[in-house]
Amino acid sequence: MSSPSLTLPSQERPARRRLLEILGALAIAATYVYLVLNQPTDITGGPGSASALIALSGFLAGAVLLIIAVLPTLPASTLVMIPVALVLNIVLGQFVGSTLVPFYLDAIGTVLIAVLAGPAAGAATGALSSIVWSFFNPTVLPFAAGAALIGCLAGLAARYGLFRRFYLAPVAGFLTGIIAGVVSAPVAAFVFGGTSGVATGAIVSAFRAMGDTLLAAITKQALLSDPMDKAIVFTIVALLVYALPRRTSQQFPFIRRHRVLAGKGQAGPGTSHTESPAQGTAPGTGLNG
Repeated sequence: MSSPSLTLPSQERPARRRLLEILGALAIAATYVYLVLNQPTDITGGPGSASALIALSGFLAGAVLLIIAVLPTLPASTLVMIPVALVLNIVLGQFVGSTLVPFYLDAIGTVLIAVLAGPAAGAATGALSSIVWSFFNPTVLPFAAGAALIGCLAGLAARYGLFRRFYLAPVAGFLTGIIAGVVSAPVAAFVFGGTSGVATGAIVSAFRAMGDTLLAAITKQALLSDPMDKAIVFTIVALLVYALPRRTSQQFPFIRRHRVLAGKGQAGPGTSHTESPAQGTAPGTGLNG
């Protein structure tokens, strides 16, 4: 039996939800551009600085708009899992970042929500994760746009069948890592002049010693660490999702609607992911599930 969805009034239309998604994405993108162009180094001083308040407001507004947009499609089970995903991101990210491992593993919760509930839910979870984490580690806040992008790309990968074949999940993660690395590099370089992890910072220092500029060194580090990190994260999430009992995974409308997983009642290898009208709604192109 499916969990009840939290629905908005009946006059709510997909066009309105799409508009909210676009506004949410624009708020996050605009905040990212502001950080890159203004290079506010005071943001590392904590949420009390002017730049931190602007970033916090922009990212939070974007995350809230995305959540409102997908609210009609989210079952209660998804809303319950979002706080768990935030804790998972923060705990793993904080621990791994303090070790000599050149990875992050701070997006497992984000990707998990994205696979279960879709791109918009994943983007909102990624942004919220960075916002909450920033109260413990202010250097994380500028990366909220990248975290939201990871959630969006993971949801799109799930929608278009890259989790139906297990070997495609790490490929999707690797490609996501390349994009996320390129997006995060200017923030790391311009906002606070480096990376926050111990091992990743050492890699940047090594490239700098070879004569690279700060941006070039951070971009190279990101292109080394991020693709492998996201490949690992996507693989872990695939294992987690397939380990769920079918009855549990099928409680999520996004998984049912887009036949995210292979198996009985799902699109198996070589099967088209487009559903007939009798089976449900065919996958769309927007962020909403």
